[in-house]
Amino acid sequence: MENFTTIKPTEITDNVFKLLDKDWMLVTAGTMEDFNTMTASWGHLGILWNLPMAIAYIRPQRHTYGFANKYGDYTLSFFTEAYRPILQFCGTRSGRDTDKIAETGLTPLETGRGNVIFQEARLVLECRKVYEDDLKKKNFLDPAIARKNYPKNDFHRFYMGEIVSVFRNTL
Repeated sequence: MENFTTIKPTEITDNVFKLLDKDWMLVTAGTMEDFNTMTASWGHLGILWNLPMAIAYIRPQRHTYGFANKYGDYTLSFFTEAYRPILQFCGTRSGRDTDKIAETGLTPLETGRGNVIFQEARLVLECRKVYEDDLKKKNFLDPAIARKNYPKNDFHRFYMGEIVSVFRNTL
């Protein structure tokens, strides 16, 4: 963690819409001995219950889903554009069948809380889960959105996490 400095969530200067939608992120849950990571481009950052929050969405068929359910924390790692091929790889391969770390050359690091981040990330949010639930078909006020995004009815579970640490890579 020597190349990282800790900043406050209020010191994040990125455009959050670009950060999530265009830059993408790795959602990681577990410990150094037992973790998985996946690419995501859906999420939320903001304030809820007077806490800085990050919301991650994971479909039930994703391998990371089990890790997110098992562990109390998760991390969101953001990279420069140079890492786009790695993000594409991690978004199209399952950790059930592929050792994503060996295949991509990413360097896992352990945080003080025991979570996994990556040396190559430029920005990392470490989150403590405070709420989770599943999106529900019956709650879509515009059924076309559910039909378009969930033709298999594999609705995401969302994990609301208090942002407990923000790490910025100094390299």
